[in-house]
Amino acid sequence: MTRVGFYIVENTDADSRTRLALRLTEKAHKQGHRIFINSENEEQARQLDELLWTFRPASFLPHALSCDDAEEQICIGWGQEPKGHDDLLINLQSSVPEFIGRFQRVAELVNQEPARLEALRHSWRHYRERGYALEEHRLPSV
Repeated sequence: MTRVGFYIVENTDADSRTRLALRLTEKAHKQGHRIFINSENEEQARQLDELLWTFRPASFLPHALSCDDAEEQICIGWGQEPKGHDDLLINLQSSVPEFIGRFQRVAELVNQEPARLEALRHSWRHYRERGYALEEHRLPSV
């Protein structure tokens, strides 16, 4: 059964979710996981595409945009069905994607913006009603 972790950043900085996505991706990549980042839209996906090459001066995270290559360890999409990925889903969309059940783990990233908190409540209920194992991780800042 899919495990769902809610990573809750204790600030309203709009970029905090992006920074958290980068940190989680880096950590999961080092542990050998295959990651699909589900962006809110194509613009955010392209921003993440650039940031994954540059966010750490001494390293980069090899990845593909739009997951045309199922062999890539890290893929970034914006609602497309992930090809060849079923390990870790980092969800940046406000809604729960239809394809979450195929993943072993899902990371929902939330900050203290009112709209994000409302989406968090809705997602939490959605997962709980369907019997998913839920975890909560409160982070002071990222």
